[in-house]
Amino acid sequence: MTRLGAVVGPDGTDFTVRSPAAEALTLCLFDGEHETRVAMQREDDHWRAHVPGIGAGQRYGYRAAGRWAPEDGAWFDPAKLLVDPYAVELDRRFHYDPHLSAYDTDTATLMPKAIVPAPLPPLPIAPPRFTHGGLVYEANVRGLTMLHPDVPPAQRGTVAALAHPAIIAHLSKLHVTAIELMPVTAWIDERHLPPLGLSNAWGYNPVVPMALDPGLCPGGVAELRDTVAALHDAGIGVILDLVFNHTGESDVFGPILSLRGLDNAVYAHAPDGSLINDTGCGNTLDFGNAAVREMALETMRHFVRNCGIDGFRFDLAPIMARSPGFDPAAPIFAAIASDPLLATRMMIAEPWDIGPGGYQLGQFPADWLEWNDRFRDDVRRFWRGEGSPGALATRIAGSSDVFGPACRSVNFLAAHDGFTLADTVAYEQRHNEANGEHNRDGHGENHSWNNGVEGPSDDPAVLARRATDLRALLGTLYASTGTIMLTAGDEFGRSQRGNNNAYAQDNPISWVDWAGRDLALEDHVAALGARRAARIAGFARFPEPGTWSRLDGATMTAGDWENPQTAGFAYASRDPGAPLSLRIDRGARTADFW
Repeated sequence: MTRLGAVVGPDGTDFTVRSPAAEALTLCLFDGEHETRVAMQREDDHWRAHVPGIGAGQRYGYRAAGRWAPEDGAWFDPAKLLVDPYAVELDRRFHYDPHLSAYDTDTATLMPKAIVPAPLPPLPIAPPRFTHGGLVYEANVRGLTMLHPDVPPAQRGTVAALAHPAIIAHLSKLHVTAIELMPVTAWIDERHLPPLGLSNAWGYNPVVPMALDPGLCPGGVAELRDTVAALHDAGIGVILDLVFNHTGESDVFGPILSLRGLDNAVYAHAPDGSLINDTGCGNTLDFGNAAVREMALETMRHFVRNCGIDGFRFDLAPIMARSPGFDPAAPIFAAIASDPLLATRMMIAEPWDIGPGGYQLGQFPADWLEWNDRFRDDVRRFWRGEGSPGALATRIAGSSDVFGPACRSVNFLAAHDGFTLADTVAYEQRHNEANGEHNRDGHGENHSWNNGVEGPSDDPAVLARRATDLRALLGTLYASTGTIMLTAGDEFGRSQRGNNNAYAQDNPISWVDWAGRDLALEDHVAALGARRAARIAGFARFPEPGTWSRLDGATMTAGDWENPQTAGFAYASRDPGAPLSLRIDRGARTADFW
């Protein structure tokens, strides 16, 4: 198999890139702004150059020549400097500029350069530090650390900050099993954001899949590797959120940054040649293309082999099984399962995209976990006073209607996308005006409620009701069968001021407010975590047999389960190997388990 990217050898570096339809490929080496061009030689679908005397730290890019006919999917423009799709480090961040889209406009000064990586000593491949039934803590690296008072200012907003003792102590206090990092690979702003004075704060608009973002991870692969090691030493696994569904090259009006200028066939196209947009981001990577699958696999191998990553969460994961329709037996699943490095890693799907048949909850492989939005919605509906106790009990018991008896559910109440948990009980409507889209973006239906006042309140009664509701919601989450997920800051009442789509808010709207946290709520969540962690194996499968009863002690009837007015229920397991008792009382606004 051809090894792609830049590989340092004993007497120089080999550069290899895939571009089947190009007529010529040029390697561009940079010393400051000075560019040295080296012609590359074709080897089937690949182009190769060996450059003696070149080693780690060299900055480089590519230029591809060929036909310019975008209407036919040919985007070759030698004026465009292109990032290596297999780059693992860049010298600076991407910044959107209209010239990146303009034909015959040289972009060398606008583009980050890839850096030839230094070979790293191999890591021992240990089993993942993750347990089914555990607690995943979803975190935006920058948002979590920017305002932390104990993290040195120069370190805030970086991957290295996650290894700070204060951050690790907080995760340990909560009994976090694994921290799930929102994208840490380099991304570019969507083109509508700079004119609004906004920037992408989440990272779900990547350019190439392996290159770490220099703003988040200025120390490159070594920084991520060291941070993972520190978290592992504390018993905390690390999951990376990867975006394999599209790239920041967007639609036909988007920039030419890498794959578009090298091999536009990696993007899915309709029979008329137009881009398929099952992501809502302008393009869709085609996993029916073997080169796309191999790039995804090599990305995962890289992060396991060189950084010790324990698992991956896949954004809009049905894309990985499309070509163009969703296939539960897609080749990527078998490839992961048979790969020695990847077969034991934890795989988590976000099981929906916006294409035809895009909602695929429960359809991923039997050893994958899946984000379960039905848990979120049914729990919120119940505590809002609308949902039936039967629906709630099904979710608490592991959503067997979706997954069968082997629970693969990732239960969550809130995630990066949508209201924070505190905003769920403080806002009935989204308030996304700061995003510059006239409050049209973000989810319209959040199954939220405000307890009588929309947004901030100094009314003690309103605040007390909100605090009680948060504890009821959290108690339900921690009592549930499956793996549970908490988004950073939800353990102490983080608010985004009602913004349920804060992807463009790289500012205090989305940064975790450590100074303003609710310490009583934080301690309550830590206690829930301790109780769950003490019996973690019991949450992988719901303990049967058991007895379901009404709050007055009588046996639940079919009518009780279906009646939205039923106040709650209790459960007591008769399984001595997995004892569990729980009580849900909507009237008293309490949820407890023991």
